[in-house]
Amino acid sequence: MLEFFVHLNTHHPVAYTIWMLAVVIAGGLILGGLKVRGVGLGSAGVLFAGLFAGQYGQQLDAGVLGFLKEFGLVLFVFTIGLQLGPGFAASLRAEGMRLNLLAGSVVLMGSLLAVLAAKLLPIQAEGVLGVLAGAVTNTPSLGATQQALTAMPGLSDQTAALPAIAYAVAYPGGIVGIIASLLLLRWFLRIDPAVEGEIYAKERSRGHEPLERRTLVVDNPHLEGLEIGRIPGQHDAGVTIARIRARDASEVETAHASSVVHLGDRLSVVGTREGLEQFQVVVGSPVDENLIDVPGKVTFIQLVVTAPFAAGQTLGHLRLAERFGVTVTRVRRAGIEITPEPGLRLHFGDQLHVVGEAAALQQTAVVVGNEPKAINQTHFAPIFLGIALGVIVGSIPFALPGLPAPVQLGLAGGPLLIAILLGRLGSFRRLIWHMPDVANHSFRELGISLFLASVGLMAGPAFFATVMTSTGLLWLGIGIVITMLPLLVIGWYARKILKMNFMPISGCLTGAMTDPPALAFASTIAGSEGPSAAYATVYPLTMILRIVLAQVLVVLLCG
Repeated sequence: MLEFFVHLNTHHPVAYTIWMLAVVIAGGLILGGLKVRGVGLGSAGVLFAGLFAGQYGQQLDAGVLGFLKEFGLVLFVFTIGLQLGPGFAASLRAEGMRLNLLAGSVVLMGSLLAVLAAKLLPIQAEGVLGVLAGAVTNTPSLGATQQALTAMPGLSDQTAALPAIAYAVAYPGGIVGIIASLLLLRWFLRIDPAVEGEIYAKERSRGHEPLERRTLVVDNPHLEGLEIGRIPGQHDAGVTIARIRARDASEVETAHASSVVHLGDRLSVVGTREGLEQFQVVVGSPVDENLIDVPGKVTFIQLVVTAPFAAGQTLGHLRLAERFGVTVTRVRRAGIEITPEPGLRLHFGDQLHVVGEAAALQQTAVVVGNEPKAINQTHFAPIFLGIALGVIVGSIPFALPGLPAPVQLGLAGGPLLIAILLGRLGSFRRLIWHMPDVANHSFRELGISLFLASVGLMAGPAFFATVMTSTGLLWLGIGIVITMLPLLVIGWYARKILKMNFMPISGCLTGAMTDPPALAFASTIAGSEGPSAAYATVYPLTMILRIVLAQVLVVLLCG
């Protein structure tokens, strides 16, 4: 059997390399799936499987490994960017700004510690940069470091392999250090996660009130003979009038801006409870009647935004009410109901709740698309156009003040930045940057697995010769300091000085480390999914910052 693989590698090196990658990825994912008290290596198991195979396996085709490593990294960061793009702008507002400043402080403090270690300790800077990437469990920053090092003249193969080896040495300590930091903060600050979770849930529920429907009788004499569009307070209350039944009528009609109201008319109004209470003061009194059950030509339908023309447009620009006489009563996006204001920009996959006559609803469906199957399809042409643009942007050098040489976003930063922008844009003419969650997760796992397997196979021969040496132990110690010190300092500051709830603190800290296993652990000790919102808020900016800083540090320390 061994002779067969020797023959395969000798005469078909590409086939042997692909076979080895497949075996390493399969074994690594099985290893990563093993958990101790809910915590496992995850995708990082592929790296350790690659290191083992690289140590004891045969020499592989360097060209194939190099290509798959870079392509896997591009695939990984681009799919992350697409998913984070729609919420990126919102993450920089209000509370998101404070969370991002805290997460950015974690990143900068860890980078400063790495610089001090490289300057003060007798170790190579290339190894320290790998330690930094491993200590914060951030694989794209490792890729950015390796990319930047390849541009350095006269770099030996042995030196070029140091970041990957150091990353592998520091990574386990990084995972343990993040978890230990959360536990220490919880103990030292005497935090009760159950109480914190209840308080946090109440605070968040205030900002995401569900929409309700209420029927109001027009009692206000000042509204007699007034058009619905001119009734005061609708915009301020954030409500939508969907149906109207005249005082003496037995059938219900669609409520238009031009519909005239009279005393005794009944209006079906949709909005938050607070908004309905506010609007009720203007109109009249509530009545226990649901106009949906009243006969008439008016019907209701849910339409999915899938047409390239509709995605990216505002409701006001589509003019559905003026063109077809229909009323959009609510918009559902990612499980959250949104009031359909004219300035609301539609996203691909939004669900519109529309009221009107059957024929008008069919016309509206044509405009917005309403092809549910399209939600589960990946538009590959725009995806690869985005990747191509990301590669170009990542290759453009730009100067930063104080640096002796320009830096590049590289194959880690360029595609990530473009994917975030395209994910935020959503669509342009007939180009739609949409990838279903299942497909996004699958391609992301494929990309990171290819990258880590290739890195492990390349670095394997030198890893075991280093890990138990004085240099390897020093790397491990530096990594633990880089992991824990910023988390403990910023976590203490957020709690004691800023008086923040522990749910967003833990999510912010794990997001600053871009570490999903740590997020899972934070959610476990919190007893809720509360940390997830803060994690998602800081993740995009943290990822970009780590990728850019990795290249800046290469220029500063290795240039």
